[in-house]
Formats: sequence, C-alpha cells, structure tokens
Amino acid sequence: MRRSFLKASLATLIVASGVVGASLAADAATRGGKMIYARYADSLFLDPVLNDANVDIWVMNNIYDTLLTPTADGVGVQPGLATKWETSDGGKTFTLTLREGVKFSDGTPLTAADVKWSLDRARDPKAGAWNSSLASIDSIEAKEPGTVVLKLKNPDPTLVAALATFNSAIMPQKLFEATPGATPEDKAKAFAEKPVGTGPFMLTSWKRGVSMTLKRNPNYWKAGEDGKPLPYLDELEFQIIPDDSTRLLKLKAGEIDGAEFIPYARVKELQSDANLRMELWPSTRVRYLTMFAGPTFKDGKPNPMANVKVRQAMNYAVNKDAVIAITTLGLGKPMRSFMSSTTPLFVGQDLYKYDPAKAKALLAEAGLANGFEVSIYSLSGNSDDQNDLQAVQQMWSQVGIKLKIEPVDNPTRTARYREENFQMRTAAWTNDISDPSQITSYFAYWPNIHSLHSDFKDPRIDELFEKSQRETDPKARAEQYKEIQQRYNEAAPIVYLYETPYPVAFRKNAKGFVQIPLGNNLFEAAYVEK
Repeated sequence: MRRSFLKASLATLIVASGVVGASLAADAATRGGKMIYARYADSLFLDPVLNDANVDIWVMNNIYDTLLTPTADGVGVQPGLATKWETSDGGKTFTLTLREGVKFSDGTPLTAADVKWSLDRARDPKAGAWNSSLASIDSIEAKEPGTVVLKLKNPDPTLVAALATFNSAIMPQKLFEATPGATPEDKAKAFAEKPVGTGPFMLTSWKRGVSMTLKRNPNYWKAGEDGKPLPYLDELEFQIIPDDSTRLLKLKAGEIDGAEFIPYARVKELQSDANLRMELWPSTRVRYLTMFAGPTFKDGKPNPMANVKVRQAMNYAVNKDAVIAITTLGLGKPMRSFMSSTTPLFVGQDLYKYDPAKAKALLAEAGLANGFEVSIYSLSGNSDDQNDLQAVQQMWSQVGIKLKIEPVDNPTRTARYREENFQMRTAAWTNDISDPSQITSYFAYWPNIHSLHSDFKDPRIDELFEKSQRETDPKARAEQYKEIQQRYNEAAPIVYLYETPYPVAFRKNAKGFVQIPLGNNLFEAAYVEK
C-alpha cells in the first residue's frame, strides 16, 4: 500500500532534514470522525487545468487523482490511476495501463475515454498556464477498457513527471459536459463548485471565506493499513483563518486540530508546547518579492523597475541573512537561483550579497540617485509578510527607496497580480513537479504568463526553454538550464529572499498528515485519535 511506502520514505526524509515531531507512529489508525484544519486563505477555483494557485492545488490533491503520483521524496513518480507505463517507438509512444475498478466519487466508473478527454483538455494551448507541460503529445488514443496510448511529436524528458502533476488530473467527461454553461470556461466554473474526482474526499459544503467541508469518498480505490478503504476520516473541515495569531490561539485552545503556514517566529514556541506537534516538512519552497518589470504600470506611469540596474540595486540593498534571521529565526537559507536548491538541474550562485554602496551606485547610473517610491501588496494578517517587508522597507530606505506596504486579502492580491495591475507583491513558490520546466515556464518564459505577470522578457531564455522541452540529452539539457538561470538571475526580475521548510502544527492526537516536498497536502491517511 502507498501508505507503507510513505512511512519508509518519509522516515528517511525526516531524519535527514530535521523534521520536528512528525507523526509516523506504528499505532493503528483511528477510523471515522472529523479533522479540522485551519488555512490562511480560502480556495478560489477548484479546476485543475485553469489554475495556478496553491490555495486551490493543495485542496485539489485530495479531490482529484492523476495517472501517476509523486513519490514521498518528491523526486520520482509511482503508480496512481495508472498501474504501469512504458515507452516505445524511440520514446514517441507512451502507453499507460489503467487501474481496474476505479470509480469517481459519484459512483460512475473511470474509463479510458475520461483519461483521453482530461489530457486533451489539459494540453489545449488555450487552456491554463500549464498546457506546455503536455505540449509534446500529438494525439491520444483510448483503448477500452483500460489502456491509453499517447503519441508524441518528439521524445519528452518531462512527460512522466507531468502526468503526476495536478493539471493532469482525471475528470469525468460526461458529467463535466453535462454541466450547465455556455462556454467551456462557464462549465468549468460551475463544475468546480461541486467537483467530482477519484480522490479520497469529495467537497460537500463551501462557505466562501469561512469554511470548506470534505467528506470521505465511499468509492476511493486505495486501502489503509487495516486493509479497508481509505480515507480514515469521515470528514475533513478546512476553516479559513487569515490572521496568524488567531489561527494559533485556536490551535492551542483545541478548537482546531491542525494549522498551516505557522509563522517561523513562532516555531520554537510551538515546539515547547506539550499538547502540540510542530512539523517542518522538507520543501521546494522559495520566498521572493515579485517586481513588475514592464515599461509602464497599469495606470500609465513610467516604471523605474523596467531598468535592470534598478532591479539589481534593489537586490543589493537587501540583507538576506538579516531578513532570514528576523522572519525565520534561522530556519531559512538564502535563495541562490530563482528555483529552490532541491529542484533538478538547479545551479546555485551567490546572488546579490548585501552591498548598499553598490546599490546606490547602480541607482545613480539609472538616473535615480535620489531614489524613488514603490508600493507592494502584502497579505493581511500574515506575520511573515509583515516581518519581511518591515525589514526590507528599512534597508531600502538607506539607499533612497521608499516602500509603501499595502496589506490586502488573498483574492485581491491574486486578482491584481493576474491583471498585471501591481508594482510589487509578496510571493512564494512551491514546485508541483520534479523537473525545472514548471517553475521556469512560470518565472522566466514570457509566452506563458508574461514571466510571473511581470512583463519581463528575454528572447534567449524563451528559446532555451523551448529547446529544453525537447532535449533528451541530460548534459545538453543541464547546460540549457544553467544558462537560463544565469540570464534570469542577472536580469533580477524578482527580489531574492530565502528557502524554507513547510511549517505545520497539529494537536498531539491528530496524526497521519503528510506534506511532500512538492507541497501536496495529503489527508488520505490522516486521523484523530479518540
């Protein structure tokens, strides 16, 4: 069973990474009951294709399944809805065998036709930010009852990992197409209100901004350690509590069973609480500030950050070690590329060591010796945002840059980001795939989403990325990503901050939650001891 595999793999990860108090006890899991888990922000849109937000992805991991799934260490893949896969024809034919007897949460059987339709939708160039991950697929053939054949335009080094990524989730074709809506986008919005997948849970109630209730999928195909179907819980309730302090007060009072995104400054405090279990899961998480780099802002005003010297100056003026000490109390480490050091083909550099004199010189060269004012959207009630930005604000003031901090809720911050109606915003990234292609397509490849909606563009990076998606020579591909990282880091379209583990905390009797380095929040084997 997958749970047994997770226990063995995660035990290694935890010892190696210093995860604190993780629950891997051999005690028999308790079946039934409800777990209440507090989230910092509500989900927005539970469609796996038209999505790019962790607040959605980490819930969808519990509603939908993919053909393949990431391994516990986030590096490899293992069987999911497909029990085996093989390549032929020089890597241009990819054949998957589907698991027998799988049903969607409404009781209808999973078919090869559902798989073909789902992947065709996910690879549609007009659909979502991640269609490029499946762009190598030329055609898909469904061979009922349980075989799917992918014909590729070219061998694809990323395809196996892409089939284990959230946007490749399998959905019920007939139910989706029967959903009311004039356009596919309208149908997607309606379907996402009451999504149906093959995952361990199904959404039964959603009070926007307040709570979300998931109940066990009675048709789920995986079994627990007792040989009976997962999940162990009857119900999983997500409470939306944006304010960090309130989230922790409820956790300490026993009003909730667990909470995500514990402020790093509170980790030691929670570690010393005998009623709690503070967990630091190995991650691919990077923390940075996004700069809009286009020539003018949305309101038509000229943008000083369009000048690469200004962007470099802003990076040189930030003491990353000090920010790490203030916000994470030493739990973070400086970013050395736009991708995390755990990302395959990562090439680290000592980026922008603190040098306010150099920052001032660069600003003078850019014609901004007297500095300028810039605004940044931060997340209301978020302690890490507050600590990061107060430190950066003080540091930038030393070189003449005035930072205006504008706290907003997550939907507002996300909407303005996607509209490219921002000057700066706080941000964090977690890989969803064990390959550098996803983060590169999001951060650096302009044709996708204008490079973090920043309008930063480097045609050479675009060219290298497109080549990398077809390159099967590992050495050649590594060289392509080395150049991509060097060019992006020199252009500095972001303010580089730090890498950190995932901080979550639970009551002592709430066990079985798993968060893998790719971020997936897995509650299928979670339970609450009675």
